[in-house]
Amino acid sequence: MLQIVVLGAAAGGGFPQWNSNAPACRRARAGDPAAPARTQASIAVSGDGVSWYVLNASPDLRTQINQTPDMHPREGLRSTPIAGVILTNGEIDSIIGLLSLRERQPFTLYATAPVLHQMDANPIFTALDSAIVPRHELALDQPLALKPPGFRITPFAVPGKAPLYAENSINPAEILTNGENIGLEITDGSKRALFIPGCADMTDAMRQRIEGADVVFFDGTLWHDDEMIRAGLGSKTGHRMGHLSMADEPDGTIAAFRPLKVGRKVFIHINNSNPVLLADSPERRQAEQAGWDIAYDGMKITL
Repeated sequence: MLQIVVLGAAAGGGFPQWNSNAPACRRARAGDPAAPARTQASIAVSGDGVSWYVLNASPDLRTQINQTPDMHPREGLRSTPIAGVILTNGEIDSIIGLLSLRERQPFTLYATAPVLHQMDANPIFTALDSAIVPRHELALDQPLALKPPGFRITPFAVPGKAPLYAENSINPAEILTNGENIGLEITDGSKRALFIPGCADMTDAMRQRIEGADVVFFDGTLWHDDEMIRAGLGSKTGHRMGHLSMADEPDGTIAAFRPLKVGRKVFIHINNSNPVLLADSPERRQAEQAGWDIAYDGMKITL
């Protein structure tokens, strides 16, 4: 049995973002039931409900653990059901939560070589003692056997970009497939789930990986590629930030998924500017009519 719980569904900054006075964030801050708050993107997966693996350590991880009973200590004075943390990239929004897990609690940290290199270059991460939290390098397309027997995760390359703090000054918008950004295929030997919270392009390799999956959690950062510019919130397009846009347009995710057979499709890593966060928006209706769910904190899926 494959169990999945959404710890956080929003993109960096969460929803509402701390410094945003935009209408949607005001609605969320006021407790509008059509605009429920969301923490920053992460999910936890398990093959037996005992050992859990956290996929991306968001800045909100401590809060997410405390509000998720499956993540609570179960025995002794100190313990955790979290057997490991698996990173899909080295973005601040995916790694900074590791610093909330520095209380000398054993678990294993998994990431690709580029991400581990970025962490090794920053001395603050030595607070997470490698003698207690060993670091395991992920090899692309090589299944990683976890607990219980038969439960495994396979990392695969996803088009994306280096974190903002590690961008190449010559070509900062370069889209890479070298392990800077990966997706994760999760299986218990029967069911198959995919976690792809960041994706800059839909390639043939991606289509082949997605085809036939029981559930896919996919990058839902923006509705339109120029959404941040239209709203006066920034100068970058979604593509410049390494993200496909959702909208049912030729280059959008909804259109890209239409010919693919997927059991359940879930948008995650949703920016506070994205109108699908609002249950009463036309964009939410369009996404749902196209067969998509919008992830929310505490969402559970059992396969």
